Amino acid sequence: MSKFAEDIAKFNGIYKLPVNAQPTLEVGVPAAERLLAFKDILIEEVHEIDEIITALKEGKEPLEALTMLADLLGDIQVYCASEMAKFGLPLDQVLSIIMQSNFSKLGADGLPIYDERGKVMKGPNYWKPEPKIRELLEGQQGLA
Repeated sequence: MSKFAEDIAKFNGIYKLPVNAQPTLEVGVPAAERLLAFKDILIEEVHEIDEIITALKEGKEPLEALTMLADLLGDIQVYCASEMAKFGLPLDQVLSIIMQSNFSKLGADGLPIYDERGKVMKGPNYWKPEPKIRELLEGQQGLA
């Protein structure tokens, strides 16, 4: 477990948020209710992007805008990681699988493929991460 994952578990513990050692949908409230609350939190965070855009348009110094951006992106990562701890999802292992899947998106020539927005597109050797994530979760103790 990474230091970040350990800190997330510590954070959840301090703030009396669930920390589950095994994958579960039992988080103290119905999972759908918890996910709706999580969605609302993320939407609030995403709206902070508008503040950064305004700051840039108003000519804020680059370091101030970068600081705002780092705080926003860091908060989003912490919220997501905290949610994973609540549901007992193994943060480091899941992220590793997703990153390996992302590496599989390269084109046949070994180069990235982008759309007009700069989003990375899927190449011919792309594989979906979900089957490997499912296999990981099936292998977690107590999950059948």
